[in-house]
Amino acid sequence: MPLFVLHCMDKPDNLDGRMAVREQHLAYVRENAGSFRMGGPYLDEAGQMIGSLIIIEVADMAAAKAWAANDPYKPVFESVEIRPFRVTAGSISA
Repeated sequence: MPLFVLHCMDKPDNLDGRMAVREQHLAYVRENAGSFRMGGPYLDEAGQMIGSLIIIEVADMAAAKAWAANDPYKPVFESVEIRPFRVTAGSISA
């Protein structure tokens, strides 16, 4: 199955909003462990979370969009870009 990168940027000054749904987001990731490959927050210069990078392995772009649409972080994000991705160096564990 193909990989997709979700490049997600939070709404400005929305750390409180992110933290309010963080546990729900992490539960969603655990529930979807079969498709989740890697992820973590983007940080600003002060080390505060301001977005997310998520790599998932799903059947197609429609499935990647559905994964993103069901993420509890969806209301936190100002923007979400989804792109197909291919590993050419390093590895992503399944």
